[in-house]
Amino acid sequence: MAKVRVHLLITGRVQGVFFRTSTQEEAQRHQLTGWVKNLHDGRVEAVLEGEEENVKPMIDWCQNGPPHAVVKDLSVTVEVYRGEYVDFEVR
Repeated sequence: MAKVRVHLLITGRVQGVFFRTSTQEEAQRHQLTGWVKNLHDGRVEAVLEGEEENVKPMIDWCQNGPPHAVVKDLSVTVEVYRGEYVDFEVR
């Protein structure tokens, strides 16, 4: 299987709704590595690395997020896989 890396920017009501913690739990469930953090402008940013078959459902999950989130836009940029992370962290 191919390893991939994606960079996500998530816009909407995505802060204060456990988006980062839920993203971490979901990423670990899909055996992905990387990180997620809040941005000062209200968006959430994430980098996901792992098997392509595991990254795709994670992107789908981020289109909705946890129950109280309201995702208005999801920007996905495919990057070169680096394999630089050993786990998935909240920053």
